[in-house]
Amino acid sequence: MAVAGLAIVAALTLPGAVALAQATAPPVEVAAELPAARLQGSGTLRYFGFRVYEARLWSGERAVGGDWSAAPLALELEYRRSLDGAQIAELSLTEMRRQGDIGSADAERWLAAMRGWFPDVRPGDRLTAVLRSDRSVRIFFNGTPRGELRDPVFARLFIGIWLAPSTSQPALRESLLGTAAGGER
Repeated sequence: MAVAGLAIVAALTLPGAVALAQATAPPVEVAAELPAARLQGSGTLRYFGFRVYEARLWSGERAVGGDWSAAPLALELEYRRSLDGAQIAELSLTEMRRQGDIGSADAERWLAAMRGWFPDVRPGDRLTAVLRSDRSVRIFFNGTPRGELRDPVFARLFIGIWLAPSTSQPALRESLLGTAAGGER
């Protein structure tokens, strides 16, 4: 009887355990870029109460903290709304400018690159940015590579949209870094 009871408990809890394991397993592109990837934090970007995307920060062997630009990481955005790719690129550049001055030549070059990387998105689509140890950024759309830029200034400003102290979304930053309950890691 005890074995039958354990079997029932296992049958009821196993699907939840499998779902939890799947929910914390990194996407294929993240696992390929960060072999020791682990989910560090996640959060939701809302605009006037509407969910825009779910964001997940994947870190490598060491946790991403206040000096996030020194660690390889991946930032995954899973969209909940349809958005125009060109608009995503333009808003990204606007958010990058919150962190400091960007020369017009860099702005034009970066905007052109982002327009090429970011397609129109629909609910369920994923854009993933991987900050690599060489300070380059590689972009994926639904797991497929879209582009790469080997520019450490771009990398810092682009990933800084979500992780820099000057972000327009400090609560999301705290959720991603895992510091929502208090100080920096």
